[in-house]
Amino acid sequence: MAETIDFDYLVIGAGAMGMAFVDTILTDTQKTVAIVDRYARPSGHWTVAYPYVRLHQPSSCYGVNSKDLGENAIDKVGWNKGLLELASRDEVCAYYDTVMQHTFLPSGRVAYYPKHEYTGGREFHSIMTGKAYQVGEGTRIVDATYMKVVVPSMRKPPYEVAEDVEVVTPNDMPSAQRPHINYTVVGAGKTGADACLWLLANDIDPDRITWVMPRDSFYMERGNFQSGRMFAGKNRVGLIALLDSITTASSIDDMLKSLVACQQLLQLDDKVWPTMYHCSTVSLAELEQLRKIKNIVRKGRILRISRNEVLLQHGSYTPNPDSLFIDCSANGLEKLPPTPVFQDDKITLQSVRKCQQVFSAAFIAHVEAAYKDDETKNKLCRPIPHPNEPADYALAYLQTFLNALYWNSFPKTRS
Repeated sequence: MAETIDFDYLVIGAGAMGMAFVDTILTDTQKTVAIVDRYARPSGHWTVAYPYVRLHQPSSCYGVNSKDLGENAIDKVGWNKGLLELASRDEVCAYYDTVMQHTFLPSGRVAYYPKHEYTGGREFHSIMTGKAYQVGEGTRIVDATYMKVVVPSMRKPPYEVAEDVEVVTPNDMPSAQRPHINYTVVGAGKTGADACLWLLANDIDPDRITWVMPRDSFYMERGNFQSGRMFAGKNRVGLIALLDSITTASSIDDMLKSLVACQQLLQLDDKVWPTMYHCSTVSLAELEQLRKIKNIVRKGRILRISRNEVLLQHGSYTPNPDSLFIDCSANGLEKLPPTPVFQDDKITLQSVRKCQQVFSAAFIAHVEAAYKDDETKNKLCRPIPHPNEPADYALAYLQTFLNALYWNSFPKTRS
């Protein structure tokens, strides 16, 4: 029989969004929170991410409100040189562990249940012991897992692989035991770009890299998303260019071409028009490195890999027999249908600002604390689905602007 525990909120997931929500609840209210998470430590998918992954946006955009992530320093070396630091996987995990151990738990208002699984019906159980718990009807359930982040290490490749073919996840690359003649990166999202950059940084000749690219992607130029006085001038110019591109365009393609012209958006190959947009960012130096890779396969998604053939949706090719395939094909963040954030006894965390999931979770918590009725809360927290196609760029910005205008009409969200 499940043990009943009494808390104001049951937060499912101790990833970045769940942690941001709890942090603001602790700051803005005197409410109590139970956090349930299937991993052994806070940080969500970061605990199983590849070891060389870094944030694609400045560290300062990612932490909880009560504690800065990083030192807001400028990188002095590498392909992010001159821009704000990007926290590594280990830094992110250590940061959230510190927030849990030094802020949440000492507050006396948070109970943390690592290695526990939420089973629905207001119940969860220990993965290690099977012991079950339940919360009462007065507890509001906060789903911090709705966006369903998936990284390659969390699942098998979605295509057939012959027994004599070597396919690894990005997590396995740093432990490679021998050189390969060819390295084939499967997938063209953030993870695929990271894998290519890691190979290049480790002196793999670009001609030894094959990049299977089902869709070309638009990237955001990271230099346009910096904070602080030293970047204020560029940010102002960039915002003017962005608004001009959006307001004067005669079509979505016209807007995108204008954004490319002013380097708000970047593309890998000027001759190939991208059909994907996932909020990924690159620096200009990183883009220069990625463009060194010329062996790009644009024949759709892989269906089957054998030693003599890679079969794709729109064709095939013969791989080098000594190829290491790096599976980066997981769709990290899917474009899911929006659902009301506040619904009866449940809060479903989603983005309410374009490509800013952590800010959004903290904002939702602030609205939860500041207002009483769910109708008002939902008007302030209109979800923005994670973009998938270039047209979603305009839709996401439109809803971001509309949300901001609405926030400014309410005194408790104006600032």
